[in-house]
Amino acid sequence: MSEVRSYRDLQVWQRAMDVAVGTYELTRAYPRDELFGLTSQSRRAAASIAANIAEGYGRASTPSYLSFLRIARGSLKELETHLILAERVGLLASGATAPLLDQTDEVGRMLHGLITRVEAQPSR
Repeated sequence: MSEVRSYRDLQVWQRAMDVAVGTYELTRAYPRDELFGLTSQSRRAAASIAANIAEGYGRASTPSYLSFLRIARGSLKELETHLILAERVGLLASGATAPLLDQTDEVGRMLHGLITRVEAQPSR
């Protein structure tokens, strides 16, 4: 395992960025009238995952870091809900969200592991 010198070294942040890119690509297929609806909400939630991991990493205390990691996890669940809804209302073909939802599952597991490890460390 390599040394972590920046939030950019965290694999969970890297995977969260992949999810954000995938979300932008997937939402390009949404109709124009969804630009301020599910398109915007999905993109904002996706960007929020990586952004909160980064912001928490930059905080000076363990409780703050944990708080931002939990916010990232909440944004992840929000994104998953938007993706499932988009498929259910017919904005995407059946199964179109499966690859991205697989990625969100991975990020969720990684966030859970990071939260557990940070909780076990002494406060900084």
